Amino acid sequence: MDKRVDTLAAAVAPIHDGSSVMIGGFGSSGIPFGLIDALLTQGASGLTIISNNAGAGETGIATLLAAGRVARVICSYPRSPGSIWFERRYEAGEIELEVVPQGTLAERIRAAGAGIGGFLTPTGYGTLLAEGKETRVIDGRGYVMESPLHADFALLRANRGDRWGNLSYHATARNFNPVMAMAAARSIAEVRYLSDGALPPETVVTPGIFVDHLTQYEVRP
Repeated sequence: MDKRVDTLAAAVAPIHDGSSVMIGGFGSSGIPFGLIDALLTQGASGLTIISNNAGAGETGIATLLAAGRVARVICSYPRSPGSIWFERRYEAGEIELEVVPQGTLAERIRAAGAGIGGFLTPTGYGTLLAEGKETRVIDGRGYVMESPLHADFALLRANRGDRWGNLSYHATARNFNPVMAMAAARSIAEVRYLSDGALPPETVVTPGIFVDHLTQYEVRP
């Protein structure tokens, strides 16, 4: 079994118009910049992007927004520093937005990967974020029922990978990447180091069973 592909373009080729795409990363750490750039070149449009934020500056997710490829964003922080493209598209009514508290976002993604039907959280109870959702009061405390969050594809950034798709991460670059790998129907990873031999088992964070394709890419300075 060999899940390696030669190019970023080959890795993102299956992504089609209207796909929901999870993109790992937190701030500038763990973002699959190479795969995002390849997706921009590939041309898929009408995308639903699921990520911690809606991009910043002129790189990463912001490039997809600037090119008009995104129809909907599900994130915690739509207005990161320098996120001019999200603001422009949203103010023009060109994209939809679903804001999800960060912890709830992570747990919704994890629930999808774990096959859980939903969960109760006090976060958002009594606010606009709870509108239209089931709520309960347990022992005097209010809770909101949140649903699992699935995606067609996940784009991931890892430090090391092997031919079987096993992944390990460097420090905080781990962030959303492992749970997104589990929650998507197809997961695609770019890695800094890609080897023929197996990663040491104790270093594997994302088992290869959750990864469909991976390719080597060194993030530019």
